[in-house]
Amino acid sequence: MEIDDITGQIVDAAYKLHTRLGPGLLESVYETVLGRELERRGLAVERQKAVSFEFDGMYFGDGLRVDLLVEGVVVVELKSVENLAPVHSKQVLTYLRLLNLSVGLLINFGAATLKEGLHRIVNNHVPSPSATPRLRVNQPRSGR
Repeated sequence: MEIDDITGQIVDAAYKLHTRLGPGLLESVYETVLGRELERRGLAVERQKAVSFEFDGMYFGDGLRVDLLVEGVVVVELKSVENLAPVHSKQVLTYLRLLNLSVGLLINFGAATLKEGLHRIVNNHVPSPSATPRLRVNQPRSGR
């Protein structure tokens, strides 16, 4: 499964979850339910994945925890706040850089609609030529 297909499955599951539950619950509730739904769809999901890294000669065995790591290639950071702060997207980008991954999703279930709360964060990612246009980031659609 290509990365854009994986992110499409995550977005679809998050949309359905947000529609059914609505905003206002704890992040842990959304994490548990979204993780379970993605597993039902056949995706490998690691919750609260501890990530170790080395920086400037120092080793951090539990320096960060990723809310969800899907198929080992997509970081999903969940929030349940009224408004995201600029640091939230920077946090996801830092995770991507440390893990040497290209795509992450920042999903705020506290937003009125999922469209407002969904952000795709990329770290040197080039979408595959077969990616569906609705999942491409800042790419002009052909024929326009």
